[in-house]
Amino acid sequence: MTAFDYRQEQLCAEHVPLSQIAEQYGTPCFVYSRAALTAAYQAYRAALGERKALICYAVKANSSLAILNLFARLGAGFDIVSGGELARVIAAGGDPAKVLFSGVGKTRAELRTALQVGIHCFNVESASELASLNQIAGELGVTAPISIRVNPDVDPKTHPYIATGLKSSKFGVPFEQALPLYRQAQALPHLAIRGIDCHIGSELLDPAPAAQAAQKILGLADTLAAEGMPLAHLDLGGGMGIRSRDEAMPSIAEYLAPTLALLEGRKETLMLEPGRSLVGNAGLLLTRIEVLKHSAEKNFAVVDAAMNDLLRPALYSAWHDILPVRRNTGAERIYEIVGPICESGDFLGHDRSLSLREGDLLAVMSAGAYGMAMSSNYNSRPRAAEVMVDQGTTHLVRQREEVAQLFALETILP
Repeated sequence: MTAFDYRQEQLCAEHVPLSQIAEQYGTPCFVYSRAALTAAYQAYRAALGERKALICYAVKANSSLAILNLFARLGAGFDIVSGGELARVIAAGGDPAKVLFSGVGKTRAELRTALQVGIHCFNVESASELASLNQIAGELGVTAPISIRVNPDVDPKTHPYIATGLKSSKFGVPFEQALPLYRQAQALPHLAIRGIDCHIGSELLDPAPAAQAAQKILGLADTLAAEGMPLAHLDLGGGMGIRSRDEAMPSIAEYLAPTLALLEGRKETLMLEPGRSLVGNAGLLLTRIEVLKHSAEKNFAVVDAAMNDLLRPALYSAWHDILPVRRNTGAERIYEIVGPICESGDFLGHDRSLSLREGDLLAVMSAGAYGMAMSSNYNSRPRAAEVMVDQGTTHLVRQREEVAQLFALETILP
């Protein structure tokens, strides 16, 4: 059985019918499988074998405390991109000494806090950040561990919004600027060079671009070692995609194999930053049909979830399978699955063939990554609840927001 499967025509999360979760916690609601989260992490560990490595979960994919806590218990490190994510990791029981701090716009306050709690490494993305970090570390009387995020200019063959390793990207530094920047870092008194970082993009299904990028990074690492800058770790990023429709998907082991082959015999610790591939297919968005509208042009199923709950379809034209929680035997129609937000871009799925009735529950699949993490209060809509399923037990890990909470920090004019 997979984490989400039909039992007697009812879609279940592990051993719990989704209809039971909807009745207990309401909709819309994100539902996660503890077993699926654990299995994904263990698949990475198995693929890495005995290699000295640290899996640093990319917190931006889903920063819910329960998920962070689960990965911390499994031994994961964390890849963060803000001071808020650092605070979440610590609140969830994560070890700051296993934290990598990425991001192009780290504030001085964020740098200072990260130094004070003792994170593992800063993935530096500009000469300006290098100078700021050196100054702040000097003021605190500490040494800042750094790596430099290098853009190998490899095309990841993904959506342009999530391609991050090209020379035109805002992320990292161009490949040709990396060696001079390392030399600059070596001369600064309050920095310690620990590694090198590379991340070329997200939703990667072909292992070849990742291996190509790794090969360029390894060449640079060897040049650094020859100049007296041996590296303790190689951070080769993340970005592996998930099967959301009918894509030809390698396993985690198959995806990593070409890159791991390049690392044979090397002594540096390997760092990886998976996000979506750990959580994407471990979660779904549970929603209820409020209204069915039929016309000669289109049929609409208006549900109680919307683009504020799951932005990816509107933002990336992303496909998410949409399954009925209870299979109906009636005739199917082609439906637009849309939300109640006052935007024509508020849709969760186009052209879905389904047999539907008002009040039916639908499961929007592959919503564990960048669902809750990107959700908002647009149209003054409270954010959804989150539920973790552990075999036959459900845990409410985030309460549904109340409308009054949305303006609790606001005031009217005197």
